[in-house]
Amino acid sequence: MSKEKIVVIGAGSLQFGLGSVGSVIHSESLDGSTICLHDINEENLGLATQACQSAVESGKLNYTVELSLDRKEALKNATFVINAIEIPPRFKLLRWDFEFPMMWGSTQITGENGGPGGLFHSLRVIPPILDICEDIQKICPYALFINYSNPMSRICLAIKRKFPNQKFVGLCHELGNNAPQILPKILDTPMSNIEIKTGGLNHFGVVLEAKYRDTGRDAYPDIRQKGPAVLERLAESTDLSLIKFILETYDYYAYTTDNHYGEYLSWAWEVADLPHGREFWESYEVKLAKSFSRIKRTIERGRGAKLVKADAERAIPIIEGIITNDNHEETSVNIPNDGIITNLPQDLVVECPAIVNKDGLHGVPLGDYPKGLAALLRTQASVQDLVVEAILTKSKKVALQALLADPVINSTSQAKNILESMLKLQKKYIQIELE
Repeated sequence: MSKEKIVVIGAGSLQFGLGSVGSVIHSESLDGSTICLHDINEENLGLATQACQSAVESGKLNYTVELSLDRKEALKNATFVINAIEIPPRFKLLRWDFEFPMMWGSTQITGENGGPGGLFHSLRVIPPILDICEDIQKICPYALFINYSNPMSRICLAIKRKFPNQKFVGLCHELGNNAPQILPKILDTPMSNIEIKTGGLNHFGVVLEAKYRDTGRDAYPDIRQKGPAVLERLAESTDLSLIKFILETYDYYAYTTDNHYGEYLSWAWEVADLPHGREFWESYEVKLAKSFSRIKRTIERGRGAKLVKADAERAIPIIEGIITNDNHEETSVNIPNDGIITNLPQDLVVECPAIVNKDGLHGVPLGDYPKGLAALLRTQASVQDLVVEAILTKSKKVALQALLADPVINSTSQAKNILESMLKLQKKYIQIELE
């Protein structure tokens, strides 16, 4: 019987909280565990706890569900901490991140993880996440911190820099949402017959190797030959024009869509499908709002237990792998680049496969990254370095340097105007003051 304590931070978002708890209570390995739900929104936290408690009781399951508005109390005796916080109002702030830099002429796309929007997203969310990690260091220093929040690479790098002893992993479902749907269309075979190895930076990675499981044959010649036509057809309904260009120009398939991959490139606006990218964000906001309202009504009517279902995220399989020492391979995690990609900076967090066992996560060595793509990633690594440095030192000068290093910034005046106007606009949402 497991005696783990799993703390879910940001559980009041409901979708995330119920899915995380659903995965725990459907795990044989975690039977007997304590699940502590934490959020700063008391009403939503109460709803999440009500649904989860109901699921445990109705299923006569051997789990303890707790709630706490006090983070320090929640973290006592924790062995795993799962985080997915955002600074509210999430979509309003993301629109600011996207729109205001463009008013000064920036050619950024999306502005969630890269570009000047990515800088301000980082300024908002990294300080409170570092506060969480500081509490973990004091209260439950051996707990594994599992992060879902964006900007993933920058958050994880900040944790690595400020708390080098903190065990952490960053998880993103972008690979799972993309390659399993598109590669079978390109190769005309089920995903179960395709073996891939991927890597890079979060939202900025590619399939490095692909082969057919039944024959062992290299699948990349077929991807390169057939992929552009399939991607062009699929681009009629989603943003894949830039991904097609990357495949044709760099010979590798990027496992995300234009609105993510293009965040890091100065020239992406020329080839990316911008309307489809914006359509995704607008529809995603509406979809989440409707889902939240539906879930809330269902819980209030006393039927929340049926919503506590296992999700497709990888936090719980990783926890299971650690406590059972099963040595399974995770296809995509974000961890420090400890010799994983040899021609990228080692003081970097990379996205890669990893083996999971009782000692944690161990990145699968990928060797040298393709030279042309490595050049793009090294530029972004330098930007991430400066963004994290600006936050850790609370330096406005370094924040300006981060903007000037970003490929989507075109002039010094543009960088200065964006920095000053956005700091003023978002002052009450940024928990540190740059000096």
